[in-house]
Amino acid sequence: MSERRVASRYSKSLLSLAQEKGLLEEVNNDMELFASTFRNNRDLTIVIQNPIIPNDKKLNILKALFEGKVSELTLRFFEIISRKNRENLLPDIAASFRELYNDYKGIIVAQIVTSFPLDNKLRKDFEKVVKHEFVQEKTVELVEKVDASLIGGYTLTVGDKRIDQTLDTQLRKLKMEFSQKHKTFVKGI
Repeated sequence: MSERRVASRYSKSLLSLAQEKGLLEEVNNDMELFASTFRNNRDLTIVIQNPIIPNDKKLNILKALFEGKVSELTLRFFEIISRKNRENLLPDIAASFRELYNDYKGIIVAQIVTSFPLDNKLRKDFEKVVKHEFVQEKTVELVEKVDASLIGGYTLTVGDKRIDQTLDTQLRKLKMEFSQKHKTFVKGI
């Protein structure tokens, strides 16, 4: 069975248990904390992914990092994952949990990339665009990124769909259109 499917099963189980115990928000925060820590700590990544390091040492590291910062349920989940020698799946489990949580809560995540930070008015405008173009009935969560290399415009990504309104793209389209018209013009002479 693929690692992604295994991670999905673990995250579904964790979501169900968190719902049952009334700890869904806490566990979601825990998974976000884990994912953020994992992304920003190269040493943790190396340790968790290393098959040579024994499970008990990995669990001790997880406990040292997260005890007192995450719920008891999440710590017990880490223990189960460690006993099953599946620590390397934790980042995928956290990502899958986030997707399941968002789906359960009716949240759609949209990434907006601009050349400057958004103000509140633009943020609300982009949220309206996402609701209009993609899903009316969901809550929009914008993930904002600033890319100083953009001359102007924006890219908006929701799932596997993307709206690219950057100036670079518009100039490329114009150049292609111009070259097509130029070829037609030259052929007509």
